Amino acid sequence: MKPFPQGLLLLALVLAAINLRPGITSLAPLIERIATELALSRSLISLTTALPVLCMGLLAPFAPRLALRLGLERTIALCMALIALALLLRVMAHVSVILIGSAVLLGAAIAVAGPLLSGFIKRHFAGRMGSVVGWYSLSMAIGGAGGAVLTAPATQLLGDDWSHGLAVWALPALVGLLLWLCLPNRIETDGETAGGLPWRQPRAWLISAFFALQAGLFYALATWAVARYHEAGLSLIHSNSLFSVSMLMGLPSSFLLPWLAQRFQNRYALLMGCGLLSSISLMMITFQPTVLPELWAVTVGFGLGGSFALSLVLPLYEAASPMAVSRWTAMMLCMGYSLACLTPVLTGLARDLAGNYQLPFMVLTALALVMTLLAWVLGRGRVRAAA
Repeated sequence: MKPFPQGLLLLALVLAAINLRPGITSLAPLIERIATELALSRSLISLTTALPVLCMGLLAPFAPRLALRLGLERTIALCMALIALALLLRVMAHVSVILIGSAVLLGAAIAVAGPLLSGFIKRHFAGRMGSVVGWYSLSMAIGGAGGAVLTAPATQLLGDDWSHGLAVWALPALVGLLLWLCLPNRIETDGETAGGLPWRQPRAWLISAFFALQAGLFYALATWAVARYHEAGLSLIHSNSLFSVSMLMGLPSSFLLPWLAQRFQNRYALLMGCGLLSSISLMMITFQPTVLPELWAVTVGFGLGGSFALSLVLPLYEAASPMAVSRWTAMMLCMGYSLACLTPVLTGLARDLAGNYQLPFMVLTALALVMTLLAWVLGRGRVRAAA
């Protein structure tokens, strides 16, 4: 088979990654309005974030099996088609069942695409995984930030109809689908198909736990950060701008930190640094949200963006073949997202019960500290293994 241009392979990876987050983060600027118009409680409207994340966890283990049947590239193309369909359905999202159903379909597509994109990186970019993961995580951060920043203006341009503002994100998914359909498909060989998920590997469990904590924090903030700032007395415009800043700060950390991790082999020290930065930032958002809010919006975005990007690197160094990397990533996403989906719902429920956001945000701060401790444990384990 004639080699496919590396530039187009990287572009396909970037376009796929861009489409993994807007369907979720685009809801944050509109969530209070949607809840009011559809007469939904905060715990129920949070299902629009929680259900995709739950699907991303429960369905991730099926990704390697689908790739064995259809081929890695065609399976990812199918995921792009499902993401586009889910977002197009949001044109009819004034019916709450359709809004929540589109979230389930979106989560299923992202669940399968995530592990396979890691395998795609291992297959085509084995010699420069750090820099390519940087582009991969940067692209996801761009998609997430785009969803957070551009959805409100898009809604205004489209007749102030929030369902149209949500559905417009189907367009980049359709563009990604067209490119993925052009890629040569490869069915896995027998040597790459053996083995299941690494359930008996202690490090796989530690990596999965770390991923669960950082993902849970991200999706809790993606759902409730604007509401927390607004409750503290900031205007809705100011609150939305702070959330947008946090999303945008994921861009530099998503690209820079995987590159630094490969160049200096210090990924666990960087993980600890991101955990500490996130912990301090969340502590301030919890107890003093109106004191230098722009600073803490910047630092929490940088810390959580870096934690996510570095967690994507970890399976690439634990497994040798593309399918093995996909299996490690599938376990990480399965365990991580299955637990992370609880944080938006529990945060919303705690807000309904407590009457304010301070109590749930105190718990989020504690989770960030646990995430920092796990990064230290992972680093110590790697040092012992190398000794």
